[in-house]
Amino acid sequence: MADAVLFEFLHTEMVAELWAHDPDPGPGGQNMNLSVLESVGFRVGQALGERLPREMLAFREELDVLKFLCKDLWLAIFQKQMDSLRTNHQGTYVLQDNSFPLLLPMAAGLQYLEEAPKFLAFTCGLLRGALCTLGIESVVTASVAALPGCKFQVVIQNS
Repeated sequence: MADAVLFEFLHTEMVAELWAHDPDPGPGGQNMNLSVLESVGFRVGQALGERLPREMLAFREELDVLKFLCKDLWLAIFQKQMDSLRTNHQGTYVLQDNSFPLLLPMAAGLQYLEEAPKFLAFTCGLLRGALCTLGIESVVTASVAALPGCKFQVVIQNS
């Protein structure tokens, strides 16, 4: 329990620090801040992708890797599993969390909906980094329709 609180505090402080210098950056500044958060998340995801699946056998398919992310990786980070995983069987996956822990503090009002992307960039990078370490190149985006729920869309890049 204490680990989750510490992680949430660290994440909140990373976001706050990036936006502290310019609380209302223009589009270019905001994209740069989101890119920094995504890059940090990518590196963390790479490290977790190396450490967590040690006891797992080699993943046979992309779907097995995504199931690992939804169950084991999410459990290791947020102490809960992802709520749903959907796919079109053509390289696009939608991971849904109906009560995303990093969005819970702002779930009280709709006025925070526009602030949500800065709290999702790190996690997009984390998912992309873990997938990269497990041999899957991807693009990960996030969307929020109603707080505290969110969806992560993973599009596998065919090489």
